[in-house]
Amino acid sequence: MYIHILSATAWVGGSLLLFALGILLRDREAQKSVYTHLGPIYGYFETFWLVLLWITGLTMFFSFGIDEAMVHAADSPLASLMHAKLMMVGVITLLTAIHMYIAFKTHTRERTALQHFVSRGSSMLIFLLNLVIVWYAIGIRDVL
Repeated sequence: MYIHILSATAWVGGSLLLFALGILLRDREAQKSVYTHLGPIYGYFETFWLVLLWITGLTMFFSFGIDEAMVHAADSPLASLMHAKLMMVGVITLLTAIHMYIAFKTHTRERTALQHFVSRGSSMLIFLLNLVIVWYAIGIRDVL
């Protein structure tokens, strides 16, 4: 569980950092420079933590019998919270894959308007979903 919490801290903390940079760096050239240098490092860093989140999350899911609770007590608060959290984790994983595909494909090149929109939109959704997932994780911990 501690590795899962550490991974979540790194994952959410990284998104908070990039969100803050996006807001605080108003100069487009400064943003471009920072993201050009930080982006690839951040992508590998965040991928590592996301994979570790999946591994530790699935380990706890089966070790703590949450899979059984979701099957045999599908209307329980634990099952409801876990279902919602898993759906959001799936969405965040998909959004991360899309965002990283665009980021690596366009690294050091100009993005099209669509690529820019999808990249920014996926980043914002990832950021917001991170906060919601943390809220659900707290609810799950309270139930357990």
